[in-house]
Amino acid sequence: MSEYRPRRSVLYMPGANERALEKAKGLDADALILDLEDAVSPEAKEQARTQVCAAAASSEYGRREIAIRVNGADTEWHAEDLRAAAAAGPDAVLVPKVGSAEEVHAIERALESADAPGHTAIWAMVETPKAMLDAERIAAASDRLTVLVMGTNDLANELHAEHVPGRAPLLTGLSLALLGARAAGKVILDGVFNDVADLAGFEAECVQGREFGFDGKTLIHPKQLEPCNRVFAPGEAEVERSRRIIDAFDQAKAEGKGVVTVDGRMIENLHVEAAQRILAMHAAIAS
Repeated sequence: MSEYRPRRSVLYMPGANERALEKAKGLDADALILDLEDAVSPEAKEQARTQVCAAAASSEYGRREIAIRVNGADTEWHAEDLRAAAAAGPDAVLVPKVGSAEEVHAIERALESADAPGHTAIWAMVETPKAMLDAERIAAASDRLTVLVMGTNDLANELHAEHVPGRAPLLTGLSLALLGARAAGKVILDGVFNDVADLAGFEAECVQGREFGFDGKTLIHPKQLEPCNRVFAPGEAEVERSRRIIDAFDQAKAEGKGVVTVDGRMIENLHVEAAQRILAMHAAIAS
C-alpha cells in the first residue's frame, strides 16, 4: 500500500490577497490551493502570480501540501502561469476545465519544458459533462497527474442544474468522475459548498462526499475546516474496529483457519484492505 497523504481539507486562498496568503500558514488545512484564477481580477493577475509563486517557493507552510491553480488554457495568462509555477516548484499545479487526455499531455509538456521539478504533480479540475464522460482517460493520461478535483459549480452551470440539498442533479457526474479516478488509481476531491454561513448543510455534504468515497473536499472559507477534517477522518470506533479486523485475520491465518468473523460478520481480504487503509489514514493524520 502506498503512503497515505491526508487531503481531507483543501482550501482555496485568493492569490492577490497577501494577508490571506500569510494567514494560511496557520490554518489547519491538509492542503492549500493558492488561486490565480477565479479569485483574482484580470488587472491583478500578474501581481497575484508573483505573490503566489513566492509563497509556494518559501517553504513556510509546514506540512501543508501546496498547489497553485493557474488560469485555464483558453486564457492569455495560462502559459506564463505554468512557466512561473514550474519555477516555483509547488507540490502541484491545478489546471481548471481539463476535458481530455490530450489536454493533460499538453500541460505535462509545458511543465517539463519549463523544467518543473519531478515532485510537482498535475491536479486536474474536471467540471464539464465531457470531463465526466472522459474521467478515466483524463485520470490515466499521465503518471504526473495524481489528483482529480471536482468543479461542481461549473458542472451545475453546464448541466443547467440547480444547487439543491443532496445534489441530486450532480450525482451522476460525481459518480462518473469517482469511478474514473479509482479506475486509474488516483485521488479525487469533492467540490466546494457555496454557502459559508450554512455549516450544517456543509457538514451534510461532507458526509455525503465521504460516503461516496471522495478523499476530501475543496473549501472556500476557513470556518469549513473543522467539520471537514472531522468528517473525512476515521473516528475512534472505526479505528478500533479496523485493528480488531486485522488482528483477527492475522490470528486466523496463523492458526490455519479459513473463516474469520468480527462482531458476527465474516471478514474477507477486502475488509482487511479497507481496515489497513483506515489505519494508514489515522496514522498519517495523527503525525
